[in-house]
Amino acid sequence: MALLLEHEFKPLPADKQIETLPFLEAVAHLPPFFDCLGTPIVYSPVKADLTGNIKKIRAVYDSNPTKFKTLQNILEVEKEMHGSAWPKTGATLALMWLKRGLKFMLVLLQSISDGERDEEHPNLIRVNAMKAYEIALKKYHGWMLQKLFTGSVYALPYRSDLLKALEKGKEVKEEESLEKIHQFLSRVTPILDAIYEMYTKMNAELSYKA
Repeated sequence: MALLLEHEFKPLPADKQIETLPFLEAVAHLPPFFDCLGTPIVYSPVKADLTGNIKKIRAVYDSNPTKFKTLQNILEVEKEMHGSAWPKTGATLALMWLKRGLKFMLVLLQSISDGERDEEHPNLIRVNAMKAYEIALKKYHGWMLQKLFTGSVYALPYRSDLLKALEKGKEVKEEESLEKIHQFLSRVTPILDAIYEMYTKMNAELSYKA
């Protein structure tokens, strides 16, 4: 999967301390995934949000690479720095939304990889996209955004077209594409799970609606 495997994520270490720079360098290659979903009115803002949050975290990291060596360091230092404004501020807030966008992406790909589909329309990915939205984003969106997304699933590309787009237009056997998705998920899912766990442990998760 040319797009997904373009830049490898470092394996999650035993202590679950995720180094900031390698994480940002790897995740910076993922926003173009949302181009593969079409429907610019819905997914262009998601892509822009992802890109913007990566830049915000990178700016904080660049301000003091030693102090912000890991994602855990960022949350701990910003909690101390910002006091009562934390966690709704700085790189902590940017990473909170970044992880949600990544969660949507991973749940969608996992659902496709698991073979979940609408039996009457097996080449559509509506079922997969709605599952991802329900799990990752819906509860953080207001009524208008929810309506916009729900309507957008009818304009999503065919499953076969999505797989081809992820291969950057190359004709590849479906089994090969699904194997690459599996490789990608096996690398990234433990990292994302660790980030969610970190937010829970530090009581940094917010539930306000965008």
